[in-house]
Amino acid sequence: MAFKFKKSSYPSNFQLLSFYHNLLKKKEISPLPELEKLLVTRPVRALSGVVVITVLTKPYPCPGKCLYCPNERNMPKSYLLKEPACQRAASSEFNPFHQVKNRIEVLENCGHPAEKIDLVVLGGTWSAYPRRYQTWFIKRCFEACNQKTAHSLTQAKKLNEKSSHRIIGLTLETRPDFITVEEVKRMRFLGCTRVELGVQSIDDEILKLNQRGHSVKTIIQATQLLKDAGFKVNYHLMLNLYGSSPQRDEKMFEKIFQDPCFRPDYLKIYPCVVLKSAPLFKLYQEKKYQPYSQKVLLNLLTKIKQKIPYWIRVQRIIRDIPSFYIVAGNKTTNLREIIQEEMKKKGLKCHCIRCRQATFLEKNKLNLKLFREDYWASNGKEIFLSYEDKNRKKLYAFLRLRIPSFYFSGQNHFLKVLNGAGIIREIHTYGQVARIGQKETKSPQHKGLGKKLIALAEKITKKEFGLSKIAVISGVGVREYYRKLGYRLKDEYMIKNLN
Repeated sequence: MAFKFKKSSYPSNFQLLSFYHNLLKKKEISPLPELEKLLVTRPVRALSGVVVITVLTKPYPCPGKCLYCPNERNMPKSYLLKEPACQRAASSEFNPFHQVKNRIEVLENCGHPAEKIDLVVLGGTWSAYPRRYQTWFIKRCFEACNQKTAHSLTQAKKLNEKSSHRIIGLTLETRPDFITVEEVKRMRFLGCTRVELGVQSIDDEILKLNQRGHSVKTIIQATQLLKDAGFKVNYHLMLNLYGSSPQRDEKMFEKIFQDPCFRPDYLKIYPCVVLKSAPLFKLYQEKKYQPYSQKVLLNLLTKIKQKIPYWIRVQRIIRDIPSFYIVAGNKTTNLREIIQEEMKKKGLKCHCIRCRQATFLEKNKLNLKLFREDYWASNGKEIFLSYEDKNRKKLYAFLRLRIPSFYFSGQNHFLKVLNGAGIIREIHTYGQVARIGQKETKSPQHKGLGKKLIALAEKITKKEFGLSKIAVISGVGVREYYRKLGYRLKDEYMIKNLN
């Protein structure tokens, strides 16, 4: 229209959407769903079935002394002021309430319904922060979603079960050497459902050279504790660490996928870069360290992506560090896209969840096939159930069921509530976010896929393993959904008796 009437400037989608929302509030117009969809900016933000909100904790001393880790003044350890999420956090003075509230407003003004929130808490080592601060921080996040203050974190979580902005998943970031039984219980009390572990390497020599401060044995123990408690486990892994090589890195990933001691659910892959505020900078100046060339890095990542199993989701290939911080190493921000294009040219495929997740229903039909993959991980049995197209090119919904290690060892679970239970660690339906209680015709959400997967998980738990109950490590905002399926809240888990 602007071109038709020869206008040199015209309002942006954001401005038009804001004007539309104002008219709705004044009740001067009726809702126009198709117009609203047309004006959405960056629709990709909501195509994973949720909207992700990232918040940062305040600057606080970190117990780590890692060579590669930057230490910028007035920022949490390893984070840099000019990173997008860090800028938002700093502008809010690291106040969790304002970070969440402001982000919800921005998302909704851009046309993204923020009813299903995947909250990610980053910043240093979460487990090293004082417990009082932890409780306050998470409580304020819930209050921002609830738009109400609460007397306690417990009350804030209860309010969020029926809030208009529900936290359906909560991620905390920590080190493997901080994971204990008590820390697992603590994280469950806070409402955590996924843990990002700073693993970096599974080679003791490389961990020692980079002053990581823990061993591979610690990583293995932490992984099992978290999985047996139902958490999703996300490994942070670094390529090109001091002392490593492309061949060593490739073997590391092969072992992570094949060795039952590891096998995480999620991956964040970070090629190591040289930053002035990191101790590695001195080794680089002394010519004792040199990052991989772009060609070597692309070749290595291409090899790794070909080997990723169907049940792992690669969340990141790089960290979004502004190039002016980087003295040496990868500065390409669209590395994932470049790799995908190169693989496509060579007829190669990555089977990770993110590369296969569906966005919309094709012709509004759910002509899907059920797949099941069983694999051993951390001394327990993992059963990955998924609805996909027949060629496994598009993944619409999946469920992770775990039969914990205690079932096979004959011992009691360290969490009494999980004794004799199979554990649903994750259930996810992809596609455009469908509003709570509404059906979105073009989205796979709210089509009953999740209920079918849950029913199957219950059947497997009872008939194949003889267990009398099943537990879900549910996000606070999803508890109402499970109640409708016969689950009841007990000790931070949703439990159903299968008898």
